Amino acid sequence: MFGFGFKTTKYQNIGAKEFQSLMKDKNAVVLDVRTPAETRDGVIPGYKMINLMSPEFVSQVGKLDKSKTYLVYCRSGNRSGQACSAMADMGFNKLYNLVGGISAWNNEMR
Repeated sequence: MFGFGFKTTKYQNIGAKEFQSLMKDKNAVVLDVRTPAETRDGVIPGYKMINLMSPEFVSQVGKLDKSKTYLVYCRSGNRSGQACSAMADMGFNKLYNLVGGISAWNNEMR
């Protein structure tokens, strides 16, 4: 009876302005989960790239410090949401997904 119809997420969806604000935290890591070719659409300063579609995604993420805050983005916010969910399953607690991805960033921050 409890929880039916409610989807719980283990991360927070945030907009570009809040994403930018959280980037000021010294423990924040900006994580780009797009393919390398997609960087032509722009990047967020200070990003670390770990391609969600790569077979090495899980092993690369497994090397990250779980105590850090992760600000995750992709092109539109879909893959970064998937990445946040996978990272949460791996024990990461401070996860933020950029709603609208780099497209929203480019529209709001330029």
